[in-house]
Amino acid sequence: MKDMFEEHSIAERIALWGAGLTPEDLPEATRAKMRDILVDIVGLCVASRATDYVGSVIAAGEPGDFTVIAQLQGAAASSAALVNGTASHGEDFDDTFEGGPVHSGVVIVPALLAAAEVHKLDNDRVVLGMAAGTELLCRLALTLPKGVHKAGFHPTAVLGAFAATFGICVACRADAKTTAHALGIAGSMASGIIEYLGDGSWTKRMHPGWAAQSGLRAYALANAGFVGPKWVFEGTHGAFNGFAHKVTPQPEKLFDGLGKVWVGDTITFKPYPCGTMVQPYIDCAIALKLRGVDLNGIKRITCKTAEGIVHRLWEPLDLKQRPPTDYAAKFSVPYGVALGLVRGHADLGDFTPEGIIDPGLLDIAQKVGFEVDPDNPYPAAFTGHIRIDYTDGRVEEIAQGHMRGGMVEPLTRDQIDAKFRANVAFGQMENADALLAICDSIGAMQGDYTVIRGLRA
Repeated sequence: MKDMFEEHSIAERIALWGAGLTPEDLPEATRAKMRDILVDIVGLCVASRATDYVGSVIAAGEPGDFTVIAQLQGAAASSAALVNGTASHGEDFDDTFEGGPVHSGVVIVPALLAAAEVHKLDNDRVVLGMAAGTELLCRLALTLPKGVHKAGFHPTAVLGAFAATFGICVACRADAKTTAHALGIAGSMASGIIEYLGDGSWTKRMHPGWAAQSGLRAYALANAGFVGPKWVFEGTHGAFNGFAHKVTPQPEKLFDGLGKVWVGDTITFKPYPCGTMVQPYIDCAIALKLRGVDLNGIKRITCKTAEGIVHRLWEPLDLKQRPPTDYAAKFSVPYGVALGLVRGHADLGDFTPEGIIDPGLLDIAQKVGFEVDPDNPYPAAFTGHIRIDYTDGRVEEIAQGHMRGGMVEPLTRDQIDAKFRANVAFGQMENADALLAICDSIGAMQGDYTVIRGLRA
């Protein structure tokens, strides 16, 4: 594979691009996307600020005065990044990339906010770093289609460590040599298994924060002269083979139109606080409820699905039909379908300990099964489908070929801001306007790191 790139490794080629980036290189659409991602992440940190899992990460953190969003106390920079990444991803309500899937904001925003305060950056550099890190994360996901998940790892966690590192390097004006070494170092920090799927435990929540703080450390080490492997991506023992050995990498996806086409501009914002690929099924279920479908006399409910999501969202089926925890319910298509059909919505208040024992929901969820559609376009698109068969022979069916909030049907700026305000209200803070103004200022590349402190409680 090395011969394809002549004398430069993949990390070196990425580093050369990053070293030449300036804020003026960002298209208006990319700047707007970074603003919206920042708004979404801040709102999500507020929504989860009083949860037990956020409290645990705060308690485990190191003391310091760097900004922890929606909290009174600060923390050490790496701990702030870990808390902010965990808080923003904790309810699985954050942005996603349809070509991956990966979550960008929950890694990049915590990493760049912490880096901005550490290195006293202007906000034009913060936004540039966010855009660069987001772009690398999305392109790495395209390079290893379905491969990281197949190998048992969480793509956001693994690829996020590289993305956070790169974003910080770009924001801090690192030269190409330093950036290449930092990416090499990040390869030994990348981690995150998906065993949480088996019991609904919390580790997925911390993955983006771990990737974010890894970026801080990888840059610091490289900037101090520490050396990382040149062939960190494509080497015999590199990340491509180590974290995605079941697929053939497509490294051309990393460089095709790089700097001219910003694939991160297509990032999707979630309408519901649950797993990405569950979302179109919820849309279908809500549409059926609005159609007035009968929930009595149901023989079975069958959903066509992609083979690539079965092991995460469908199996073991009896566990998915009766999730063991409220967090596990977020990664259950049967539970999401039941919410849509029974309640007609899927909000933060629906994924609760009370919800997972609601007899009305469980009765429907236990009727939901699946069949693999070999023509499903995943991961290029996330789709939904529901067929209800009744005991008397009636059939109700619906399909949706895209995820709402994404490329086909994006959320508007007003809808993103409305989601933000709802999350701030859920977190019981009353300063939504002030927080939004800070996000707007950073997104417009105005001012410097000092405004970040205003994101505290």
